[in-house]
This record gives sequence, structure tokens and C-alpha cells, in this order.
Amino acid sequence: MLTLSDLPQLPAVKLFHDSVARHGLGYTLKRIAAFLGPAFLVSVGYMDPGNWGTDIEGGSRFGYTLLWVILASNLIAILMQTLSAKLGLATGKTLPELCRDRFSKPVAFTLWVTAELAAIATDLAEVLGGAVAFKLLFGLPLIAGAILTGLIVGLILMLEENKFRYLEITIISMVAIIGLAYLAEIFLSRPAFGELAYHVVVPNLPPGSVLVAVGIIGATVMPHNLYLHSALIQSRRSADPAANKRALTLAKLDSFIALNGAWLVNSAILIMSAAVFYANGLRVISIEEAHKTLAPLLGPMSAFAFAIALLASGLSSSTTATMAGQVIMDGFLHVRVNVWLRRAVTLIPALVVIGLGLDPLNILVLSQVSLSFQLPLAMIPLILFTHDRALMGGFANNRLTTGLAFIFAGVIIALNALLLWQTFVG
Repeated sequence: MLTLSDLPQLPAVKLFHDSVARHGLGYTLKRIAAFLGPAFLVSVGYMDPGNWGTDIEGGSRFGYTLLWVILASNLIAILMQTLSAKLGLATGKTLPELCRDRFSKPVAFTLWVTAELAAIATDLAEVLGGAVAFKLLFGLPLIAGAILTGLIVGLILMLEENKFRYLEITIISMVAIIGLAYLAEIFLSRPAFGELAYHVVVPNLPPGSVLVAVGIIGATVMPHNLYLHSALIQSRRSADPAANKRALTLAKLDSFIALNGAWLVNSAILIMSAAVFYANGLRVISIEEAHKTLAPLLGPMSAFAFAIALLASGLSSSTTATMAGQVIMDGFLHVRVNVWLRRAVTLIPALVVIGLGLDPLNILVLSQVSLSFQLPLAMIPLILFTHDRALMGGFANNRLTTGLAFIFAGVIIALNALLLWQTFVG
């Protein structure tokens, strides 16, 4: 009979086997469940309303053809978030703190400004998503929905002070709501599974799709999440290097589970959009239109699930975006801003967009494209730090990991350059 000891002795398998041998299966599973959390908080940024905007547009315009972009983005995200967790466990510092300590003042200042812009662009998308969800569910004006989103997020963030595990459980619960809602969407939309399976693995960029593809990457691999994860993992760090090695193995498992869940949700959004809108020759130009169109095509249950998932997405991702903003300011400037003050300030861009009557879907897509341009400025310092053996000790990347990470950063820079060329040159 096959036993745990017969499995390949990968670090995660060995850690699991040793723990079961010493403490029993029940205790081991409880330990793993207790560790899971940091990557789940990060993962909500990978299925935020910005992702909805890019995935809905990608599916309604290009069918299933951009599914491979979501998969590629997710693979990049898993690697980069693992590096961020590793950095925090090895050094006891966050990525912004290390940028401040190890770069010149002009470089650190530039990185701080771009990081703040990334956090603002992210929070803009989250608040807009929450406002649209409140409008769809309760008929609230967008302004009122945005303010209510900010208020609820502020209340959730109060858990951060002394009940952090409750905050993690709240976010994980919202992730579960999003996932269940989109399981219902997939069941109701009845996609062409053979066609979608083909496009998951076969790269293809139809004419006019580069903007949306770059937006998907910007919405998936988000710069503020690289800063945030290095801070969240501190709650799992120990003074014992051996314990931190075990924590890194669990952090990899945490990232693998959470980010693959986010990949399934993002894929489901694009699949639903392709199966319902593209298949019926409908070009969806707003989230509200997507919601209205779902009801007559798939029934009221689908439209309700769509709105509930959007609300959970907006609230959860806005919470973590605000946390990321705090980590960025604290790390780069050593300044701690009151949660309510930061929440009020980051509401302003969303209120301006709503006041000007701009289309939320277009703003969501453009905000994610801007994140893609800022992403290398977070990725490259992270890669350099995690390759530095003097800084990381036994946690330092090997050459293969560093080379792969730089290739991913190069691909993103190349796509950004292609987008600029197409935009300004034709």
C-alpha cells in the first residue's frame, strides 16, 4: 500500500510527512490551516474589480483567446509572491523598508512615489467596483456606494490592530463568496470546454488585444501586492532560522492554493463573458451592462451572483489595498497614517471619476494598464534583494529562480513597450 514515505521527498511533502509522523494527521492539518492566510489576503488583489474590467472586456471582445494570458500572469504571480514572502521571512523587513535602506535617497523616493501611485490606482478600481455593486444590488447612486465602500473597509481594517486573524478570516470568507458565485456563473453559462481548454495553453494575440492583455497582466501581477506580502508574512516569522525554513515551505503552499484559486476566478470571469457576450455577438462596454445582459440571457440568479461577487471583490480588495498603502508609507517614510485618514484620502480619486461621469469599466481597464507599467519598479528590486546571499543567507535564490524572475520582468517590459508603440506609432 502506498504511504506518505513513498512520495517524492519535496520540501512540502517531507515537512508534511515528518509532522504527521510526530504529531498525527489531525494536528498537522490544523497547523497548516492556522498558517494559511497571508497569501489569501494578497490573492484578493488578483480578483479585484480591476480584473473584472479587463476579463469582461477580454472575453466579450476576443472570446476565449486571452485565457493563456491569465494563466501566464498567474505563474508570474506565484513566483513573485513567493519571493516576497521569502524576503520577509529571511530579513524580518518589508520590501519598502529594504528599498529605503539599500538604495540612494533619489532612487528610494522615486520608488515610493510610483508605489503610492500604484496603490492609488489599485484602490480606485476597488472603490469603483464596490460602488457599482451597491448600485446593482440596492440602486444606490455611485457616490453613495463609494462612500459606503470606504466606510465598511475602514471598519474591517479596525480588526488589524489586535484581531488580525479575524481580519484574515473575514477576507478568506469573501474570497469563498467570490469563488462560489463564479462556480454558479460557469454552470449557468455552459461554455465550450474544448475551445477554452485549447486557449488556456495556446498563446494568441488577436489584432487590437494588446491593451487588454497588458491590462490583464497589470490586474493580476500587482505591484502593491509585492510590497504587502513581505509585511503580512511577518506574523508567521520566528527568531529560529529553522522554523523560518519550515514557514517558507508553508508560505509556498499558501501562495499556491490562494493564487490558483484567484486564477480560477479570473478565468471564470473571462469564460463567462466569452460564453455569454462574445457568443451572442454582444460587445459589453460597462459592468452595469454586463449585469443587465446576464439576467435575460441566463436568468436572475446569474445577475444576482454577479453583483454579490462584485461586492465581495470590491470590499475585500479595497481592504488589502489600504493595508498595502500603509506598508508602503511606513516602509519608505517611516510614517504611520491613521487608517481613517488614509481611507478618506484614497476615496478622492474614485469620487472625482464618479463626479466627472467617466465610465467605470474604461477607468478599471486603464488603471490596470497603469499598474503594469509600474510593476517592473517593484519586481526588479525584489529580484535583486532575494538573489543577494549576504542579505538572504540560506534563503537566497538560486540562479535558475533569479533568471526565470528576470525573464518574467523582461516579458512585462516588452509588452509595455509594444503597447506604447501601437498607441503612439500605430
